[in-house]
Amino acid sequence: MPIIVNLDVMMAKRKISSGDLAGKIGITPANLSILKTGKAKAIRFSTLDKLCEVLDCQPGDILEYQRDDHADET
Repeated sequence: MPIIVNLDVMMAKRKISSGDLAGKIGITPANLSILKTGKAKAIRFSTLDKLCEVLDCQPGDILEYQRDDHADET
């Protein structure tokens, strides 16, 4: 998938644990883990808003688009 989730990088920069972050943004640690590993199919804007607020960052600090150059090779 061409969307890369850099949530773990931002968490490390802000020195916040998964449990603390999950509690502050109001989601379960299991759902946060799904986001961190890039296994989520979608993210609510309200969740992204809370992540950015707590981590003091921009959406682009968490989400990155990376072109999948191999997709056209069929």
